[in-house]
Amino acid sequence: MANPKSKSKPEPTYRPIIEPLADFNFSTINHALSPTPISIKSLALSTLSSDPQQSLIYIGTLTGSLFLLSLNTNASADNHISVIKHTLVGNGSAIISILVVGSFCKIVVLSGDGFLYLLDSHLLEPAKKVSVVKGVTIFGRRFFSKNYSNGERYLAKSNGVRNKDDSSSSSSSSSSFFAAATGKKLVLLELLSSGSVVILKEIIGVFDGVIRELIWVDNSIVFGNKNGYFLYSCVNGQCGLIFSLPELSGRPQLKLLVRECRVLLLVDNVGVTVDAEGQPMGGSLVFQGVPDSIGEIGSHVVVVKNGKVELYNKKSGNCVQMVMLLGDAGADSCVVADQEDGSGELLAVSTSSKVICYRKVPWEAQIKDLLRKKCFKEAISSVEELQSEGEMTKEMISFIHAQVGFLLLFDLQFEEAVNHFLLSETMLPSELFPFIMRDPNRWSLLVPRNRYWGLHPPPTTLENVVDDGLKTIQRAIFLKKAGIETAIDDEFLANPPTRADLLESAIKNFIRYLQVSRDKDLTPSVREGVDTLLMYLYRALNHVDDMERLAYSDNSCVVEELELLLNDSGHLRTLAFLFASKGMSSKALAIWRTLARDSTSYWKDLSGTNDVQEMSNVISGQETAVVEASNILEESSDQDLVLQHLGWIADINQVLAVQILISEKRSNMLSPDDVIQAIDPKKVEILQRYLQWLIEYQDSDDIQFHTMYALLLAKSALETYEIHNGSLNSADGTSKELNISHPGTNSIFDSPVRERLQIFLQSSDLYDPEEVLDLIEGSELWLEKAILYRKLGQETLVLQILALKLEDCEAAEQYCAEIGRPDAYMQLLEMYLYPKDGKEPMFKAAVRLLHNHGEALDPLQVLERLSPDMPLQLASDTILRMLRARLHHHRQGQIVHNLSRALDVDASLARLEERSRHVLINDESVCDSCHARLGTKLFAMYPDDTVVCYKCFRRQGESTSITGRDFKKDVLHKPGWLVTR
Repeated sequence: MANPKSKSKPEPTYRPIIEPLADFNFSTINHALSPTPISIKSLALSTLSSDPQQSLIYIGTLTGSLFLLSLNTNASADNHISVIKHTLVGNGSAIISILVVGSFCKIVVLSGDGFLYLLDSHLLEPAKKVSVVKGVTIFGRRFFSKNYSNGERYLAKSNGVRNKDDSSSSSSSSSSFFAAATGKKLVLLELLSSGSVVILKEIIGVFDGVIRELIWVDNSIVFGNKNGYFLYSCVNGQCGLIFSLPELSGRPQLKLLVRECRVLLLVDNVGVTVDAEGQPMGGSLVFQGVPDSIGEIGSHVVVVKNGKVELYNKKSGNCVQMVMLLGDAGADSCVVADQEDGSGELLAVSTSSKVICYRKVPWEAQIKDLLRKKCFKEAISSVEELQSEGEMTKEMISFIHAQVGFLLLFDLQFEEAVNHFLLSETMLPSELFPFIMRDPNRWSLLVPRNRYWGLHPPPTTLENVVDDGLKTIQRAIFLKKAGIETAIDDEFLANPPTRADLLESAIKNFIRYLQVSRDKDLTPSVREGVDTLLMYLYRALNHVDDMERLAYSDNSCVVEELELLLNDSGHLRTLAFLFASKGMSSKALAIWRTLARDSTSYWKDLSGTNDVQEMSNVISGQETAVVEASNILEESSDQDLVLQHLGWIADINQVLAVQILISEKRSNMLSPDDVIQAIDPKKVEILQRYLQWLIEYQDSDDIQFHTMYALLLAKSALETYEIHNGSLNSADGTSKELNISHPGTNSIFDSPVRERLQIFLQSSDLYDPEEVLDLIEGSELWLEKAILYRKLGQETLVLQILALKLEDCEAAEQYCAEIGRPDAYMQLLEMYLYPKDGKEPMFKAAVRLLHNHGEALDPLQVLERLSPDMPLQLASDTILRMLRARLHHHRQGQIVHNLSRALDVDASLARLEERSRHVLINDESVCDSCHARLGTKLFAMYPDDTVVCYKCFRRQGESTSITGRDFKKDVLHKPGWLVTR
């Protein structure tokens, strides 16, 4: 549904860009000032630098008179303008143009006699003729742009023009340079500070035709004649054509646009803008007629024609204001003068005998006028222009965007209104609070007051805004039927929106604004209002997903403002999420418990579905409630709260119940004794899983926990065994009562209970095996019994179970190996050969035992214990192989014994040989350590044949020779007689 829009209208014919300030009629002046009727020919306007509120107006007449008028913007309406001085210039010829040189307090006047005259700005001295040049048809000063570098401000010496810095007035401003046209010749002049004028250069022979208009910008001179517009470069001395004029076109006209430093070239009623290089810039301006004169004020071009003043926007080219001149305006041509310094605040327009002064309307008044007329696009366009011109701050732009947004809001254009709100950087989200919640409320004091221009009604709720807007639409429809035009679009009137559609659009766009505002840097109180009212709006549209997403996230919602609202509307999930995000876990869990218990009625209220869909919703609702509740409890260290809600969660999902108990997210672990006491005895798997976690992951060494876990596993294993073997008549009922896992049902554990029992019984040494054994004593859990008997050290019973009950020969033999005594194998052999309880002898098992471990048995004992009933063909090969192995083992022992004796004899002999070696010492023999002569001294010899004196031997020790070798660690091997043989 489209928002209501203001009626699309053509560009407005009037905008208050300028307003009349003062006027002066020369027909009413004293006859002594001018005995003949005054007819104005030229006009100039200049603002005093010493007093910005006062301006000087120079008026030239057809009779050569020059009048000076003073304009004071602060004076009363009757005293705004007055005549200060007048004088006669030249021989009474008409004054063609007037140029103000503010830096020298001089004015330059072009008279109809072809001479330039120099006067002071207050006309205190008589006019001084500039005699260096004559026959002047037009002249103009040099203008420097802002981007023109000081180092480039020169006139090329190669062309005979003097550098500005080389002149005697090097400190003079750019207005001291002039260009004057005398027929087909162009003369470049400089006005010195002494008041004299010198010729810089004369340019001849490059122009075709008499120059009628010229403007000097930077190093380029743009001029026009009957053939077209040309550009002369002062740098290279080249003259080029910009474009030609049609044969029947009017006279050329030029206007310097000071703000942009561009030149406006006129071809009849079309204006073309070029830069200092002669390149076209932007679009053309099309006027309603050929202008008599052209001016500039701010971002607008002013043209005067047929008693009318028209203002055109430079960028859009639209005529934005038209002012009619009174009196004799249409009799002769009019002249317009602006402030050539580019300030753009004042404008003077003259008719033949009257001068009218205008001033620029403040931009604030312009914007207000456009907004009152609901010309929102025009207002924003004006704001953008002012911003580009540097006349408006970012804060004011944000202010205006907010103002436009409120106007659009009350005009029921909600999407466009919010777009402008988002463009405002200074607008506070609290300014929209009154549109959502009625005053007074928690945030009433946060709403700024009197911040705008009073163009829109005071804030009220969206319902009232829509109702008032609909009344306006109904009124417009009634006026339309009566033939009265309104500001509402005809298409919109033909198909007006409904109240519901408008409210929905308003709420959706307010949601969009508040969502963006959440990412801004807001004060805590404003952030509370944003999140709380955003929840209000979500609820109004029943956006459940958005409500829950906001409540679940990190938010600043005020629970007190939303609790009753959400509870009454049935949005309990959102309320639960909100409680949880605010740390109100008890309230959140109470809601999740209610939702889990009443899922059927809750989902029926939300949607009317069939039975299958309803059941699916119920299951999904319960699971969601359990999951969210478990998320809260997993992080909670409040033991009472956890145990309070553990039961109903376990009824729905035992896996999540266990996860709550063993969660590592909480800072303080729950008390195991209290948890075990709180777990429902029927929830056996939960208790088992919790005890498993305590033992395996928390390394609990509590004998009570180990024993309890073993007993629980044993009970579950017994029940499972009975169910699978059909030993109980009420197997199904018992399994349901005890919550024993059946194949194919959901279970906490992945492995069977007997496997877990066996692993635990083998791995733990902290449980009481006798208690577990008493529980399973009469059962068929033989492997479990074997493990327990092994813990108790009853080897015989273990072997009996492994060999006779389980008939696991490999396990029995492995257990005998663990015992490590030969009699264990003999005992196992007896069990195989003489089983009890009427069991047949296990001859194959016995043969296997003899085959694998026969060498560890005594053959005589084996023969004594062999059963007479044992088939000879089964035992003969095994006994024969056992006897041969026994003989082989005996002979291997003899060989090893004899080799050992041989090595011992060899070592004794080698030692004897070492000790009985003879050493020859003479007079030349010296100690290998101290190098003293041995003579008749005592000496010692080490195994590596080094000889030392007795003194050095005592110092070195018995095991370490002079070479540093330690014979205890680094043994010296010498082959004996056994090896050498």
